[in-house]
Amino acid sequence: MNYLSAKAKVILTNCILLLLIVPLFAQTKTSPKYAESIKTAKNIILDFQELKHVPGISVAVGVAGEIVWSEGFGYADLENKVRVTTLTKFRIGSVSKPVTAVAIGLLVEQGKLDLDAPVQKYVTTFPQKKGKVTTRLLAGHLAGIRHYRNMEFLSSKKYRTVVQSLFIFQDDTLLFMPGDNYSYSSYGWNLISAIVEKVAGQEFLSYMKANVFKPLGLNNMVADHTDSIIVNRTRFYVVDNGKALNAPFVDNSYKWAGGGFISNTEDLVQFGSAHLEPGFLKQSTLDLFFTSQKKNSGEETGYGIGWRVGTDDKGRNWRAHGGGSVGGTTYLILYPESKVVFAIVANISGARFGDLPRKISNLFIR
Repeated sequence: MNYLSAKAKVILTNCILLLLIVPLFAQTKTSPKYAESIKTAKNIILDFQELKHVPGISVAVGVAGEIVWSEGFGYADLENKVRVTTLTKFRIGSVSKPVTAVAIGLLVEQGKLDLDAPVQKYVTTFPQKKGKVTTRLLAGHLAGIRHYRNMEFLSSKKYRTVVQSLFIFQDDTLLFMPGDNYSYSSYGWNLISAIVEKVAGQEFLSYMKANVFKPLGLNNMVADHTDSIIVNRTRFYVVDNGKALNAPFVDNSYKWAGGGFISNTEDLVQFGSAHLEPGFLKQSTLDLFFTSQKKNSGEETGYGIGWRVGTDDKGRNWRAHGGGSVGGTTYLILYPESKVVFAIVANISGARFGDLPRKISNLFIR
């Protein structure tokens, strides 16, 4: 029995066609002005994808705040042959750190957070250490807080609060006196998230959504909740002897601030573009982020607050951060003077982009 009218059938057919067509349009965004650069960059990406056996890659380039190239390559889901589009969300790993740094910047601008106060001023439950641990030192990996040990990177335990996640490391001895050395630590950013939560008077993820994601228009950046349905989230893979395998199950609630967000590349570029000039953040805050911190000895570390900083062989300043996750590899780089921002994400562990991000970025610098 036919329950649909002719008009209803036409509407239904058009809706189905639209659902089929939209992902194809979401696959690519290009600017004719950069046609040659895009052509060269695509070949670089395709060669890299084949060499590293990466199931899926997404890239985006912004110039002066405008997306000039955005494209997906390969598969977000190998089993179901779902292709990567510009909407696909990947684990961004430690690129979560510069995202969380915005919360630090906002609270400093509001006069609510003292970067050089002992962390116990804000998180009273954090044990006293031999030396003063501060937010500034935590954000620059100078506080002596340790990084992952043993199988912690593969944690599948769900942590209900950011304060709960401090239990992983808070009773451990510092690696060195605060400021004496540089030692990369995602756990230091766990403590930062607890500080943000206390200072803001709001649960960390709620604060990030309301004060960072939403105002910046980052509609595709979210916390990687394993128990939630997240539209366009890729599957996650590892590669063994050239063969893609499903990555181990992990729950990144143990490190939201330092490595627990997912995003598409266009949101990453939009985020990076907000750091090219003052506007959302003050110039003083951008300078704070992009000025290398120093050890007690006076030696620069090449890391500011949430960002690596440096210059290339042509003397151009860059600001960047990479991210390694279980089933994800990410890189975000900014060239402030040229206003070029490039983001690349892959859905495998340990893709090792090398100089690829700089090579592609340079194609768009005029």
